[in-house]
Amino acid sequence: MSKSVPAFLQDEVSGSVMSVYSGDFGNLEVKGNIQFAIDYVDSLKELHVFVAQCKDLAAADIKKQRSDPYVKTYLLPDKGKMGKKKTLVVKKTLNPVYNEILRYKVEKQILKTQKLNVSVWHRDTFKRNSFLGEVELDLETWDWENKQNKQLKWYPLKRKTAPVALEAENRGEMKLALQYVPEPIPGKKLPTTGEVHIWVKECLDLPLLRGNHLNSFVKCTILPDTSRKSRQKTRAVGKTTNPVFNHTMVYDGFRPEDLTEACVELTVWDHYKLTNQFLGGLRIGFGTGKSYGTEVDWMDSTSEEVALWEKMVNSPNTWIEATLPLRMLLIAKISK
Repeated sequence: MSKSVPAFLQDEVSGSVMSVYSGDFGNLEVKGNIQFAIDYVDSLKELHVFVAQCKDLAAADIKKQRSDPYVKTYLLPDKGKMGKKKTLVVKKTLNPVYNEILRYKVEKQILKTQKLNVSVWHRDTFKRNSFLGEVELDLETWDWENKQNKQLKWYPLKRKTAPVALEAENRGEMKLALQYVPEPIPGKKLPTTGEVHIWVKECLDLPLLRGNHLNSFVKCTILPDTSRKSRQKTRAVGKTTNPVFNHTMVYDGFRPEDLTEACVELTVWDHYKLTNQFLGGLRIGFGTGKSYGTEVDWMDSTSEEVALWEKMVNSPNTWIEATLPLRMLLIAKISK
C-alpha cells in the first residue's frame, strides 16, 4: 500500500464483503394478504391501527405447512423502540386472526410527515424472526375524514423495497467514549502520529436470539484494515441483555489526516458453543463513502455516529461520550 496509509494499515486489505444477516430476512417467499384499518382518534390524540387478520401466508415450516406469525408496525422515519408496536404471535397457522388495536400517541400534524410500515413476521421457538411481507402507507396525503379510509381493507403483502426492516429491528444500544491523543513531541516540527482510544462501557437491551441465554462480547476493527492483528475484543459477559464491559482499546499510528479516511467498526456478538451470532454494530467515522480516494461500502456512518467522531476530532485529549443505537452492518471479511 502507498506511504500515505498510516502505520495501523500496513497489512493487505481485503475488499470483500459478506452479509452477516443470516436467517431472518429475505429467506422466505413473500405471499398472502393482510387485513387492517387505520383511524385517528382526535379526542385521545392517538393513531389506532386495527390489525384484523392475514391469509395465505408463506410457510416457515415447509414440512407441516405452517408459520407462527405476528404483525409489527412502525411510524417511519422513527425506527426506534418507541415507534415499534406488535401483536401477539398466533401459532401454527397461515391464516392468523388478531383483532388487536395498536395505538400511537402522536399529534395529527406529525403524522403528515410519516409513513406507516406494517410487516408480518414468523417467530420460531428460539425467538428468531423471519420476514413474511409488508405494506407501507404514506400518511402525508391520507384523508382522515373519508369514512371509507376507516374501513377494514385487504392489502397484498410485498417484498422489502428498502432496508427499513433491517434498521428498524431493535438491536439495543452501546454506551461508549472516544478520545484522540495527538501526542505532539515538544520542540520538534516533524509530523507525529497519535492514538485513538475507544472505551466500550456497556450495552443496553441487546436482543435475545436463543431463549433467555446471552453471552455477548464486542469486537473492534479500524477500517480499512481488516487484518487479524488490527482486531481487538472485550471479554464475554453472560446471562444479561445489559452487559458491562468497561474495556478500553488503543490504536496508534493515526496522523491528523488519517482521521478523515479511517472508521471505527464496533460489532456485538453472542458467543454460543463454537459459533458467534451477530447482534448489531456501529461504524464511527465521517461517513463520506470514500477512504483514501476509493469508494467503499463501509464508510456509511449514521448522523449520530458522525457527530461522535467529529466531536472527538475537534476535542483532542478529551473523552467524548455517547449512547448509540446498534444497527445492521455488512461486515468486511478478516484478511490473514
